[in-house]
Amino acid sequence: MKLSVAVLAFTVALGGAAAHAQEFKHEASPSIEACGDASYEKAKTEGLTIGISPSPPFTSINPDTQKAEGLEVEINEAAYKWAGLDKLKYEVMPFGQLIPALIAKRIDVVTALHITPDRKKVISFGGPAYWYGPAIMVKKGNPDGIKSYDDLKGKSIGAIAGSAADEYLRKIGAEVVPFQTDAEQFSAVATGRVSAIVDDDTKINLFLAANKESPLELLGGIKVPDELIFEYGYGYVRAGFRKEDCSLRAAVSAGIAEVRGNGEVSAVLKKYGFNDANLFFFPLNNK
Repeated sequence: MKLSVAVLAFTVALGGAAAHAQEFKHEASPSIEACGDASYEKAKTEGLTIGISPSPPFTSINPDTQKAEGLEVEINEAAYKWAGLDKLKYEVMPFGQLIPALIAKRIDVVTALHITPDRKKVISFGGPAYWYGPAIMVKKGNPDGIKSYDDLKGKSIGAIAGSAADEYLRKIGAEVVPFQTDAEQFSAVATGRVSAIVDDDTKINLFLAANKESPLELLGGIKVPDELIFEYGYGYVRAGFRKEDCSLRAAVSAGIAEVRGNGEVSAVLKKYGFNDANLFFFPLNNK
């Protein structure tokens, strides 16, 4: 009886605690001094310019507050806070312009990227933040009969310009139609301008959930090629850095590890309708 009362009291206490905003704490602190380059110290003293593309709810600028917001913004800002980087400025541009802007030193970091062969040649990547897979979206009824990624070869397929999907589709021989925005590519499928698009399963699922009368569907039961997962960009989401900015990359990567470890990334994922399955990298068949 005493045990039951104790358990009840503990449960009530937990329920009361859940009503308050959770405080995320850390057991480690930044230690980047021995890296040998000044990029981290420069970011601490002069500030960090961060590049994002307009893709809500992942990355965007709120038109009312003019502040950056979204799932990927929140995850990275938690890592920046741990690393002591509090002077943040955002630059918004089409996705395909982010890496050129990074190399040209107009920005210091790209918030969210996948590793691809071409990108590895010119930039470096931070530690893994979270994971999602690729998906194929078609017009309802799948009029072109697409049943696999091989079926995309030779067809007009849409992708965000400069994305991992864009790079992979060109490699396999699809006739890629590049778009600058999500709205443009979704419209192109609906009007038949392209046979399909390849994009993030998270993005497509969110669009379909918000647009239940849409004439579009996600193809289920499609095996994702290992090459697309392990070589062409659908591994973990990571921040992108200039190769020479080793200490900045180390600081932010350590911050990402800390906010994954203390549960903050999990909380942000759930806030945006995802779950802990998105913490871990594993190839999925879309269902």
